[in-house]
Amino acid sequence: MRRILLFFLLGCQIAAWSGRPKVGLVLGGGGAKGAAEVGVLKVIEKAGIPVDYIAGTSIGSIVGGLYAAGYTPTELDSMMCQQEWLTLLTDRKSDLSGEPYKVKDGVTYIFGFPIMGDLKAGDIGGFGLMRGEQVEHLIDSMARRKDCRDLDCLRIPFRCVASDFRSAKEVIIKNGRLAKAVRASMAIPGIFKPVLRDGKILVDGGMLNNLPVDVVTAMGADIVIAIDLQQKEQNAKRSDYDLGILGGLGDMLGIGGLLNWVTTRPDITKYDENVKRSDIYIHPPLPDMDASSFGNKNSRRMIKIGEEEAMKHWNELMALKKRLEQ
Repeated sequence: MRRILLFFLLGCQIAAWSGRPKVGLVLGGGGAKGAAEVGVLKVIEKAGIPVDYIAGTSIGSIVGGLYAAGYTPTELDSMMCQQEWLTLLTDRKSDLSGEPYKVKDGVTYIFGFPIMGDLKAGDIGGFGLMRGEQVEHLIDSMARRKDCRDLDCLRIPFRCVASDFRSAKEVIIKNGRLAKAVRASMAIPGIFKPVLRDGKILVDGGMLNNLPVDVVTAMGADIVIAIDLQQKEQNAKRSDYDLGILGGLGDMLGIGGLLNWVTTRPDITKYDENVKRSDIYIHPPLPDMDASSFGNKNSRRMIKIGEEEAMKHWNELMALKKRLEQ
């Protein structure tokens, strides 16, 4: 009888757990400004808000992917402030930094920066100066579940957004290595070499969905907390992904989908819709920062700004916590 009662009580508890609204966290793209997202995460954890699903784009995929893998905001703070991001993102070789011009292993370097590679081992064509190998290796080394080939098997299920370069269509990545998924999501055209996956040439997801609220909703989120790095004065007219240069590139390569993106900018429409769909919208003010504002001093300042902006939503977070505990 006691065993039956125990199973009954356990079943009731499971039902109660499953009945709690699911919380989705969205981390937008914005290069170096991603440090502000770490500040927001600190406040979300301080508020005791459980996160059930995460979706991110570009730098948001780095921060979101590592948070999904189990890293704490404090650990992410250290990563943001201690990493040499310029060297990391540009694959610069410090031992060649004094060389004006050097060809090594088929790669051309100018003052240590790789500007041209060969076509071996998956090096895709000539567009995109940086390979992004160092940041991919960093994420790979930090991934705590190295055997994970499904992003649902992370501590928190995760998705990141990339774009198909040829067709200019959105690609939601939900499986494969976390590091490779993140690398595809942050491959800004003309800067980073794209990632070849399933016959598609993948580039930065910010081209099409820089604040993927719809993605985390599709995962099952009932309530969405969105962290937006895009600054209002840039929205609609020009975003952090000012890719007008792609028009000429698309003309040279005969890529109709890309040209259509340049003229119609579907990312702006989706961005506006996703802002409206978020339940708690946190938008750190970073008017004097841009996607390249890396460095310890800037990172610490942006983390603080993220914390301060998130604290303005403290009452909303407390109301959400109370709702989740009912």
